[in-house]
Amino acid sequence: QVQLVESGGGLVQPGGSLRLSCAASISIFSNYAMGWYRQAPGKQRELVATIGSLGITTYADSVRGRFTISRDNAKNTVYLQMNSLKPEDTAVYYCNVASGTWSLPWGQGTQVTVSS
Repeated sequence: QVQLVESGGGLVQPGGSLRLSCAASISIFSNYAMGWYRQAPGKQRELVATIGSLGITTYADSVRGRFTISRDNAKNTVYLQMNSLKPEDTAVYYCNVASGTWSLPWGQGTQVTVSS
């Protein structure tokens, strides 16, 4: 059964850092472009970063220069290093395939709260 398990969220002060992890129980993980998404209260889920099967990365303008996405195909895991966090980064963060047309079953996400 396909499963995505996100972890690493928490409460952090503005300017702080967090590293999120997503373990994916999918076969041939390395073939998939993966993405990190987030959903803030009252807002639609948005894609913030992607990493292709060959390691090419893209970022939303709002996080470029502060967030870094990476992957470890041997561990079927994708990471999101978040630095210089801002209150507007507060959201539930999810990982999934980086596709606009299909998705794997969504995991429970991990809550990130940036507040002083």
